[in-house]
Amino acid sequence: MNCYTIAYLFIILFSVSCAQKPGNDNNPSMIRHTVVFKLKYPGDSKEEKDFLNAAKKLSAIEGVKNFECLRQVSKKNNFDFGLSMEFDNQASYDAYSNHPDHEKFVQEVWLRDVADFLEIDYAPMND
Repeated sequence: MNCYTIAYLFIILFSVSCAQKPGNDNNPSMIRHTVVFKLKYPGDSKEEKDFLNAAKKLSAIEGVKNFECLRQVSKKNNFDFGLSMEFDNQASYDAYSNHPDHEKFVQEVWLRDVADFLEIDYAPMND
């Protein structure tokens, strides 16, 4: 092998070893905000649908990434739904938390409609 071939192989190997895994941005400051909850209303009610539609609008707030509205499928807990979203960093998460649309949702919808919830915010662990 000549020196160009060795250099080329080195660059390829280095690039592969430094490549990010799909679906993982390796951002140690990233925050995944999750909340699971139970509504005060029966399933498939108009109130339930109205709540979920209002919750989905939170995805439009600047800084929200990978927003998901989830339905519980197991009987391992009493929660029926979940919301999950990601933020690039603490400042982005704080801006979302203090955003007028989020605050309005909490005051006018969440407090009225949610019977119980659990909120968990995660950050990737540094290996």
